Amino acid sequence: MKSTIKEIADRAGVSSATVDRVLNDRPGVRNRTRDRVLQAAQAVGYFGDHLQDRGSANRLLFILPEGDNSFMQSLRRFLLIEAQERDDVTIEIRTVPSHPPAGYIAALRQAAGAYDGLGIVGPDHPEIREELNQLAATGIKVSTLVSDIPAVTKIGYVGVDNRAAGRLAGLLMGRFLPEGLPGKVLMFIGSQSYRGHEEREMGFRSILAGDFPHLQVSDFVVIQDDRETAYRSAFELLKRGDIVGIYNIGAGNQGIAQAIKEHSAARDVVFIAHDLTDATRTLLLDRTIDAIVDQNPRVEAREVIRNLVAAVKGRMEPEYPPRLQVIFRENIPVA
Repeated sequence: MKSTIKEIADRAGVSSATVDRVLNDRPGVRNRTRDRVLQAAQAVGYFGDHLQDRGSANRLLFILPEGDNSFMQSLRRFLLIEAQERDDVTIEIRTVPSHPPAGYIAALRQAAGAYDGLGIVGPDHPEIREELNQLAATGIKVSTLVSDIPAVTKIGYVGVDNRAAGRLAGLLMGRFLPEGLPGKVLMFIGSQSYRGHEEREMGFRSILAGDFPHLQVSDFVVIQDDRETAYRSAFELLKRGDIVGIYNIGAGNQGIAQAIKEHSAARDVVFIAHDLTDATRTLLLDRTIDAIVDQNPRVEAREVIRNLVAAVKGRMEPEYPPRLQVIFRENIPVA
């Protein structure tokens, strides 16, 4: 019989309401508490028997960055759900600090000999690349996920074309703002060590320079996907009163939105962001965010598991990359 929310709550030492928020990927739960709830749910078998011993099932490890990034929380949940629907795979998910890379390196070294396949959302760092190549040399199948890491022996990359995503965001910014009217745009980035973030930046700058040269990226702020850092930076920069647009490459949307609201600038500043979550859905509805460039974490979870299992079994599956989608207030999909 499937475990109940009360069983998970008792094991994790939290309320049933907190468990419900975590299992349904709702905001308002600290990351450490969220991890404790998911671990308790895994331990009591809530997600099905994919976490139990299946004998010859393929063993997959996923390494994801820790933190309050809503998209990563959704991806983690969908990995568990997708694994539950298969009878040929067991998975483990580890979250590690993004900076410095020591957490990734330690997790990769512990993976040697313990897993058949590995999926990773990680920074493009030389020590991480070296560890991945050493694991691949032992026979572990490796796939990068969401943000690619080049120069690594892997079966492939599962994720959107991030340069195209940045160009799409730039096109939206240029078309939303008055034609030919000079203006300054703020750009926020989680970390330049993630190739996906770097590619989005390149794409955005490229289309502004080529198609909308009257728009200038006046400030480039690295926020490490931290909501409070995003808020403080946006609040100070908006004081100038000359900002017409904001593009956020990664997480931290709620912090930026808070600063916009406190400046009463929601109608004056075009705000383009990435990834539809509960938080960005609300910000679309109240018109703080104008458009979301979305990728589908459920598709990415499904494809990376499918590709890794196939590779372990000696097959190569055709790629089915997630499609980019633009979401406005008027076409928000049903949750």
